[in-house]
Amino acid sequence: MRIYKTKTFRRFQRKESMADAALCEAVKRAEEGSVDAKLGRNLIKQRVAREGAGRRSGFRTIIAYRVGMRAVFIYGFAKSKEDNITAADEQDLANAGALLLGLDADGIETLIVEGELWEVECDEEE
Repeated sequence: MRIYKTKTFRRFQRKESMADAALCEAVKRAEEGSVDAKLGRNLIKQRVAREGAGRRSGFRTIIAYRVGMRAVFIYGFAKSKEDNITAADEQDLANAGALLLGLDADGIETLIVEGELWEVECDEEE
């Protein structure tokens, strides 16, 4: 399973001081079948804990997700600032997610080189 984050998500992650380990944990839960919300069109919503607090009071992330293949964090928000995403936003995210999940290895590498995508490194032993 390869895990990535978009440039936009990375900015959100840095602003909120969210560790990559929290992203790895969210994908691990999804791989184990524990998904907070299936939005359809290969999008899922996963809660990510705020450091020092639980997932409930933390962040919501939208992930383009294909089981056993690839997860791309494309959007994040704090539950305290935004209740949910709009239908229009969900459609835009689904379109972006479809493009990202459809890329081959060369396409992924191109986006990484261009600074539009980053791979998340997870400690496989956890």
